[in-house]
Amino acid sequence: MIAAVALAVAALPGHAQTAAPIPETAVPNAQKAVPEVQSATPSIPPAAPAASKDWLSTVTYGAQVDAGITGNFDRPADGLNYGQLFNDKANTVLLNQIQLTVQRPIDSGATGYDAGFILQTDYGSDTRYAHYLGEFNFLTSSRDQLSVLQADLLLHTPWLAKGGIDFKLGQFVTPIGYETIDPSTDPFYSHAYIFNFGPFQHTGLQAIAHVSPTLDLYGQIDTGLYTTFNGGDDNSEPAGLFGFGLNNLAAGKLTVLALTHLGPENATNAFGSRANSAMRYESDVTSTYKATKNLTFVLDLSWLRDDLIGANAYGGAGYASYALTPTLTANFRGEIYRDDSGFFVDAYPNNLDAFRALNGLPNTSFTAGRQVYSEWTVGVTYRPAVPHVTLLAFRPEIRWDKSLSSGRPYNDLTSTGSFTLAGDIILGF
Repeated sequence: MIAAVALAVAALPGHAQTAAPIPETAVPNAQKAVPEVQSATPSIPPAAPAASKDWLSTVTYGAQVDAGITGNFDRPADGLNYGQLFNDKANTVLLNQIQLTVQRPIDSGATGYDAGFILQTDYGSDTRYAHYLGEFNFLTSSRDQLSVLQADLLLHTPWLAKGGIDFKLGQFVTPIGYETIDPSTDPFYSHAYIFNFGPFQHTGLQAIAHVSPTLDLYGQIDTGLYTTFNGGDDNSEPAGLFGFGLNNLAAGKLTVLALTHLGPENATNAFGSRANSAMRYESDVTSTYKATKNLTFVLDLSWLRDDLIGANAYGGAGYASYALTPTLTANFRGEIYRDDSGFFVDAYPNNLDAFRALNGLPNTSFTAGRQVYSEWTVGVTYRPAVPHVTLLAFRPEIRWDKSLSSGRPYNDLTSTGSFTLAGDIILGF
């Protein structure tokens, strides 16, 4: 079953398609200070300020394609890379995403009001795990599926807090956690356990109060995880999110985002009326430290709790990214994740299993039971500059998954570990 409990600590990313991005390389400034020379030439009056753009001219359009493959040399009989979701099909080329976006971002630093929106659709194999209940769920049973990833209105106001309050109303990706659904802001093709089995999306109203340059406060009311209205909620009970972000710490090098989502998340189809009152908590703290202009460290800590099952999952993932050149970044991730009841970490063999499990319907998903998982991943991100293309990225990686318990979760439940070699290509316009 897809479940999650995450408290996030990061530099105000917002899974809302924004976990902290792959660190960019600082390019040395070629300009040097030149002594000022007195001149008898009359000074030239400054040019008149450019006319401000109208609102519609600031709307942007974009398209992004992501495709990749994960080679599993054990060739598991069930064809699955257990513990992974978006790249769960072993030795298979996947069209992960075709993402189309129309948006008008807001200026969170504006002194007055600013309004915008995001409309984002997603088609591909990733969408099996990024559906909202009640939207396009049975449009197709194929591996590649269609979903509205985000559809929300944005508003910045000068109200109450020193820096104002930002509002988001509609359907949006979660602000919890370091990694994101958008591959262009992740260091690796594969994802951590913390991301795979944490929250992805919400429907509701989110507010971020910019109390000071160092403190943001988060509040949110929503329908739950992956849910909507009008039959799109698995238990018809409200949920919410709260937390804070700390910015510009340690001379501007450190940021922290700590968030908790809570509410009933189990389906009444599977658990009856008990699902309406039993709480689930997803807490995450993400800390990002920019040690030098080229070196960045991230620590993501997560804890999940489901009261109905009495299950807990918790763990931590550490990241290091070093920009070798302006176009090439080396990345590392090490993670330990404990699922104490075998409730949160699942595999979904069939294309509709994730949706059906979320809605409490019969499915073929399975779990390896109580386990302590670990994964160690190294790779690089290569982003060459290409004319007429906004983004071209290659992300090869090597990954080793290992159970630290006595179980055999990998390779069709026959192995204690799994070695994979993977990579993808991201193309954006």
